[in-house]
Amino acid sequence: MTWNDLIHDALTKPYFQHLIAFLKEEDQNHTIYPPKEKRMSCFKLTPFSDVKVVIIGQDPYHNEGQAHGLAFSVESGKYPPSLLNIYNELVDDLNIPYPKTGNLSSWAKEGVLLLNTLLTVRAHEPLSHKDKGWEIFTESLIEALNNHPHICYILWGAHAQKLSKIIDTKKHTIIKSPHPSPLSAHRGFFGSKPFSKTNQDLINHGMKPINWMLT
Repeated sequence: MTWNDLIHDALTKPYFQHLIAFLKEEDQNHTIYPPKEKRMSCFKLTPFSDVKVVIIGQDPYHNEGQAHGLAFSVESGKYPPSLLNIYNELVDDLNIPYPKTGNLSSWAKEGVLLLNTLLTVRAHEPLSHKDKGWEIFTESLIEALNNHPHICYILWGAHAQKLSKIIDTKKHTIIKSPHPSPLSAHRGFFGSKPFSKTNQDLINHGMKPINWMLT
């Protein structure tokens, strides 16, 4: 099983054909993030067979130069507020130096699938591509990941935690906390230690822990 297999299967479904038609029209009439060539970056950087950890976001950042196909990651520039809070918890949890980049590609290459439930967004219009078909697609990917021997899911906030119902908890671990956004981070995200808990879970299952250091 590969991501390409799953994408090709989705292409046979009417919902995905509608999604493609919608995106074609959106690309013609609006600025869409991330750009076309980066919309599937999370699958290119983390092959299906290599997934050890899944972090689920909602939709891509909607400002220029930010979204590049990895949840919570920015290609360059200023760190968004949620990412700042993730970094503050990362440093506190693991006692490592503060990250020098907002680009989380190195996590992806370690086996951390950084998956948004919506893979596109119209510029400056958050959730503008909600209920167009992406949710069906990404849920099908999570269901396919149930075939893995073990994955640790990090679910931040109510949106991500809704997906608990399709994760096989007999095989996989779920680590939950409030979302790292400024609105909710102080309600239990800070101090939740998701990174050390994830690594301990991987070790407990005979797997190599993630190198969370970002330099």
